[in-house]
Amino acid sequence: MKPFQFKQFTILQDKTAMKVGTDGVLLGAWANLDFNPNSILDIGAGTGLIALMMAQRCDSETIDAIELNDAAYEQTVENFENSDWADRLFCYHASLAEFTEEIDEKYDFIIANPPFYTSTYKELSEERAMARHAESLTYEDLLKSTSKLLSENGNCAFVIPFEEAENFLKIAEKLKLYPNRITSVRGAVNTIVKRSLLQFSFAKTEIVTNELTLELWRHNYTEEYKSLVQDFYLKL
Repeated sequence: MKPFQFKQFTILQDKTAMKVGTDGVLLGAWANLDFNPNSILDIGAGTGLIALMMAQRCDSETIDAIELNDAAYEQTVENFENSDWADRLFCYHASLAEFTEEIDEKYDFIIANPPFYTSTYKELSEERAMARHAESLTYEDLLKSTSKLLSENGNCAFVIPFEEAENFLKIAEKLKLYPNRITSVRGAVNTIVKRSLLQFSFAKTEIVTNELTLELWRHNYTEEYKSLVQDFYLKL
């Protein structure tokens, strides 16, 4: 598998089942960092993509990631070390449950592209299926850990399937995590909404909601999408 070249960093993806995908790039570009978080945590690093996007976008002193899968952990460490921000990036080789139990510090911003079902689940390799299969990390476990690890004035952001959003929001509310931004994502004009981008905090605020369409037609991207990801993709 060829490396994926972004404008300011490269993602090697030969060791891990999870490759660079639109969801991760979307989330990394969409997340609101205007409150200048001093510490960031990426849950489920995969290749380290989102953590590297965070490093490019802000000056946070601490950008940590967690990755349980051996190969993905090795790949993330490799990509961190090869980047211009190696001194700010660190990956823990642990499960989220282990990490949550052992870490005392809180993070100002937590971000995750969590696992979820895909219609092609049975066709995937076991590693890739585990990475995308909701039972390997339930939304409840993810949000419980997030609520414990998030600082009082912190924010957290996720990308999930649109059909899961209502349930995800209910679980979050029980944990006193309230949405402040919700973007519904369509792959193309006249197609159904496939993804939800969600950002939460412990403070109840007015929710900013909108829609984002990625393509007008195949490989012809909307201006809104190009504007969102132009700092990262070479070809946009």
